[in-house]
Amino acid sequence: MKLVFACILAMPLILLAQSNQDKEVSTELQKSSCTVEVAMTGTIGLASIDMLNKGLERVQEKSCSSLLININTPGGSLQSTRMIVEKILNAPVPVLCFVSPSGAHAGSAGAIIHQACHVNGAMRATNLGAATPITGDGKDMPEDLRKKMLNDTTSWLDGITQLRGRNQQFGRDIITEAKAVSATEAEKIGAIDFVADRKLDFLQFAEGRTVKMSESEEQKVVVGDLETITPNFRDRFLALITDPQMAYLLFMASLALIYFEITHPGTMVAGVVGGIGLVISMVALHKMDVQYGGLLLLLMGVALMIAESFVASFGILGVGGIAAFIAGSLFLFDPRTSGGYSLPLDIIIITSGVMGGLMIAVAYMAFNTRNVRRKGSYDDLMGESGVIVTVRDDKRTGQMEIAGETWSFCSTVDVELNQTVYVNGFKGLTLVIGTKKED
Repeated sequence: MKLVFACILAMPLILLAQSNQDKEVSTELQKSSCTVEVAMTGTIGLASIDMLNKGLERVQEKSCSSLLININTPGGSLQSTRMIVEKILNAPVPVLCFVSPSGAHAGSAGAIIHQACHVNGAMRATNLGAATPITGDGKDMPEDLRKKMLNDTTSWLDGITQLRGRNQQFGRDIITEAKAVSATEAEKIGAIDFVADRKLDFLQFAEGRTVKMSESEEQKVVVGDLETITPNFRDRFLALITDPQMAYLLFMASLALIYFEITHPGTMVAGVVGGIGLVISMVALHKMDVQYGGLLLLLMGVALMIAESFVASFGILGVGGIAAFIAGSLFLFDPRTSGGYSLPLDIIIITSGVMGGLMIAVAYMAFNTRNVRRKGSYDDLMGESGVIVTVRDDKRTGQMEIAGETWSFCSTVDVELNQTVYVNGFKGLTLVIGTKKED
């Protein structure tokens, strides 16, 4: 009897445990049903981060078991690379990285991202490496800055390769020596896990492998049906504007449109387009750590150009505005905080020169309009002749006809009816006349 009673009491616990086990099995089956696939191509930047975020969101939404990243990139922003690596290291599912198609490469930032993945591989006839930080124009950095960036990036990648159990020396060499190797060579030295002839071969290799999700957690890779995320117009547009040089040109063009709206109020289109372009360019430049000093100098340049329209400075304000643009552009991307990127000097000079020239030309034309006589005003009547049509008793006031209109007048001398007189000035709505035309 006691045994039966104990079984009855334990029955709810048994059912609950069975229910939880069923849920775990159901979740595992659902989780293993798909693998999200995204592409990381072109310059690594804000668009790459956005695409990775989409992949991770789809993983959560579909309860997928893994994420596949197809890599084909020459490199990009070090700051964006750090953000991508951080997301991969903290991903809820294994991340598989594959360099494809044949002829593709994982260069610079792409090589670092490739090392961070739980399982990585490449197609034959691909290569990876050459991750030494450089400036945007390809020129050498100051020696102290170079050492700082090399040491910082090398120690960071050391931790990644150690976590993934890959060749640490290769990780150091791609940073310090700009080493690049073929996929086959990378597999031989333990820099990548597998070289495949097809994507399917790589996925079959990854299936069932045990990977480290963290220092204390391991997980088996489960590969399911591919859920491919195709870049849409927004993704392609974001990739376009987040290219550092394109973002810079967009920012400058937006400032030019806003300036045109200020000097030509009422056009609306220029102001609206310029405002939108400014917001978009600021979003694009956010990934590059735009320095406040650079922005302040650029805005100062706009202010100086506007002042040129109102002050006869003989071009001094205009030249100062161009100088502010060039200085602001030089400080816009700080190599110490933007992965060594800086704007090429030739683009800075050409863009600032063209914009400055256009602004000074518009300012010059706007200033010259001050000397143009306004139509329909008293200026049109000055020096013109008219005929007296009525004269009051004082012989010095009355009405006159001029340019088909009748005006009240006052004179400094006596006048007579039908006499021809000349307009020499005005007081309010009354013309001041004389018998002779004054210069």
